[in-house]
Amino acid sequence: MSEMITADLVDLDLSADTKEAAARALAERMVAQGRVTDLDGFLADVAAREAQMPTGLDGGIGIPHCRSEYVTEPSLAFGRSAEGVDFGAPDGPADLIFLIAAPAGADDAHLTILSALARQLMNAEFTSALRSVGDAESAAALIRGDEPEGGTDSVATPVAASAGAATGSSAADGSTASTASTAAVDTGADEQPFRIVAVTSCPTGIAHTYMAAEALENAGRDAGVELVVEPQGSAGFTRLDPAVIAAADAVIFAHDVPVREKERFAGKPTIDVGVKAGINRPAELITEVRGKAERGEVTGGSAPTPVERGGEAGEGYGSMLRKWLMSGVSYMVPFVAAGGLLIALGFAIGGYEIKSAPSVMQHFVWTQTDSWAALMFQIGAVAFGFLVPVLAGYIAYGMADRPGLVPGFVGGMIASTINAGFLGGLAAGLIAGGVVLAIQKVKIPKAVRGIMPVVVIPLISTAIVGFLMFVVIGKPIASAQKGMTDWLNGLSGSNAILLGALLGLMMCFDLGGPVNKVAYTFATAGIAVSNPSDSAMKIMAAVMAAGMVPPLAMALATTVRGKLFTETERENGKAAWVLGASFISEGAIPFAAADPLRVIPSSMVGGAITGSLSMAFGATLRAPHGGIFVVPLIGHAFFYLIAIAVGMCVTAGLVVVLKGMRKQSVGGTAPGAPEDIAAPAAEPKQPVAA
Repeated sequence: MSEMITADLVDLDLSADTKEAAARALAERMVAQGRVTDLDGFLADVAAREAQMPTGLDGGIGIPHCRSEYVTEPSLAFGRSAEGVDFGAPDGPADLIFLIAAPAGADDAHLTILSALARQLMNAEFTSALRSVGDAESAAALIRGDEPEGGTDSVATPVAASAGAATGSSAADGSTASTASTAAVDTGADEQPFRIVAVTSCPTGIAHTYMAAEALENAGRDAGVELVVEPQGSAGFTRLDPAVIAAADAVIFAHDVPVREKERFAGKPTIDVGVKAGINRPAELITEVRGKAERGEVTGGSAPTPVERGGEAGEGYGSMLRKWLMSGVSYMVPFVAAGGLLIALGFAIGGYEIKSAPSVMQHFVWTQTDSWAALMFQIGAVAFGFLVPVLAGYIAYGMADRPGLVPGFVGGMIASTINAGFLGGLAAGLIAGGVVLAIQKVKIPKAVRGIMPVVVIPLISTAIVGFLMFVVIGKPIASAQKGMTDWLNGLSGSNAILLGALLGLMMCFDLGGPVNKVAYTFATAGIAVSNPSDSAMKIMAAVMAAGMVPPLAMALATTVRGKLFTETERENGKAAWVLGASFISEGAIPFAAADPLRVIPSSMVGGAITGSLSMAFGATLRAPHGGIFVVPLIGHAFFYLIAIAVGMCVTAGLVVVLKGMRKQSVGGTAPGAPEDIAAPAAEPKQPVAA
């Protein structure tokens, strides 16, 4: 680790009072040493990583970290704060702060050494020594694993050993798991210990991944169980021996990115939590998964992705419900986009009468334009036929994993058959997931557990869901769906304009987040039929127009008043032109994250104006996506573009005025400005901040 940290990268009197200021102070040391080329760009990547999940840990530790294209070599800076800095840890502020910077394409050896440091942070001796060390050179030596001049190697040796083990492959490839396994087996106990396999992973795969692995292994030894961990980090991983997995009694997943090859762990009692739970409460997880195994609770597969996970302990029902619904929506949207665009292209080429064309299987002529138009329309109509079943199926999947798919899809198809539509799909998915979860709680003999996920659960849950949808709740939901459709068809005048303003506000409130998705889903549900109403197409037009405003406005603002923005923001502004024109609202996220108090309200004002103008102009849209690239498919396209231009100019003007007021305030910076609260944050979707 000698190349990663030196005395110049240590600050034992860190005076920062916020996590943003602490990261900036340590990053400035990296810039001074030539290890970071762009301070603001690097801090934007750090802030984007921090936005995914707080990096504070119990025990007074903060580990802000990221991979970034602005890092020239893997580096580590250390700061010690007397007052403490809040990094979001449950037990309070952190006094030991490690800023880990890895290049976007860092090699495996360097990442494994960083992983070894992450494991050492779970060593109380190591952290205690860092709190008492008197000078920067000694602190750097401790972290590197050098032997101090005084010869006290009790702290230095474990660090060096960990680093050596990491480079030898254990920290990154899972061979430490074998050590844990051996330790458990060699106890000499007559009875076979309870066996657990675990997987840990975090977005960057640098720190939390290995800290969770270390915490689980330590807790396993304390509990007298045989616990083997597979850390899936950035430096790669070695798969657990299939025989070890087969012999395991239970599984723990502590992850914030999808578990790779999760099907290997199917059919065992499973606990599925975020990676920080593995660090903060490993003993509780072991107790909980042992209880599941004793009760015979078996899951049909392994860990779902974070958006699908049903929720962690202590999470409210509202948060879990949102995750379940967003799971279904996220899988449904691609069907909406593909089907909607194909149908819209069919209408654009052959006119609206193309929906009455005979099947192209019998009447397709290669040289006729109408045949191609009918082909696109009919393919799109088939794609639309999957919307409600996919929505219901993946809501159930988000709740109950694979066993929820069959009753969810069947319930969704029944909803389509009885014209219960989008509302019926929501109900079917929630019912299917709930039924499967209830069945999984029933204690069953060990001999029949193997057939539960593939035979018993699908059979019983599908029968129950089908009965409820056909006989009990299907008709009331279909009536409610018809009532909502009739209400939308009856909107006109001021009511339609107010609805457009409301949808515009929602689209610009969180720029691709849950509120934005609610508005978008509401609009796409209206056009998710072969013959949507005029009101539904007006709503879709208003939603897409409003969603284009924030990134286009930020692009315009950075063009006309570039001095008000950082160099990184000006570069992001160039990309925002394309993102906004393509109806990708997330293009404004870097600006909103850096200055939310000015950018978000300004975007909401512009979005509301655009939504209301689009409705007032009577613009219609049959396609669910596409931005300016589907203008030929828009009714009253000229006025539609005017509505977008007006909202864009209003938002850009408000942002410029508000930022100008900040620059003119006393001292050059007003409270709440980016300089006070955070470095400009990059868009979370950028790979370098993963």
